[in-house]
Amino acid sequence: MPQLLYLYGIFPAPGPQDLEVQGLDQQPIHTHIIDEFVFLYSVAQQERYLASRKNLLGHERVLEAAMKVGYRTLLPLQFGLIIETWDRVIKELITPRGDALKRLFAKLEGRREVSVKLLWGPDAELNQLMEEDAGLRAERDRLEGQQLSMDQIVDIGQAIETAMTERKDDVINAFRQRLNALAIEVLENDPLTDAMIYNTAYLIPWEDEVKFSQAIEELDEQFEDRLRIRYNNFTAPYNFAQLDQLS
Repeated sequence: MPQLLYLYGIFPAPGPQDLEVQGLDQQPIHTHIIDEFVFLYSVAQQERYLASRKNLLGHERVLEAAMKVGYRTLLPLQFGLIIETWDRVIKELITPRGDALKRLFAKLEGRREVSVKLLWGPDAELNQLMEEDAGLRAERDRLEGQQLSMDQIVDIGQAIETAMTERKDDVINAFRQRLNALAIEVLENDPLTDAMIYNTAYLIPWEDEVKFSQAIEELDEQFEDRLRIRYNNFTAPYNFAQLDQLS
């Protein structure tokens, strides 16, 4: 059986050298050059890797190690990509998409991806809504203890849902107005949980992260304890290194 290789990412030549990090299954990291592209890989010890937390973090750790020593322009590859021969890479990627890969390198040069995820407590927000909205509170109190018709249930439910949506939109728009202007590109993703109301990646100039981080802190202060903000300022550019985003 031929030796299997696990791929992590692609860099413009000359690429990372002698990274002090181990890959999956504690394997040494190597580089392989094809034309102007440098592939980061290790020898795979399995035919298929489960997308466990340990393996996902191991994949990401290799790319972050390269970024930390200065190799910041990279195209991260999808987790679990295993090949038997480099001929496959040439045939399926380099030959048909080499120019597109170079355009992605140019797009990402001097730029970094950061991400913001916003989470709130739906129950706490609902309680705060009722405290602040006298009309809704009065309607709820008026109906309390009564045998409600289906129309009444629907009406009060829709009114609460509309008001909650407006509160959520106010929060999201505040982040959009403050952060989008600092970014070169913005990509809004679907929320990952019911408590998550915003899940967005930003492509920003590398040196502007301090300014972006300060804006996050100001927004955190603005909304006090209403939100939990997950801000990741150091990650491989998965959202902005997509070949299908290029024309």
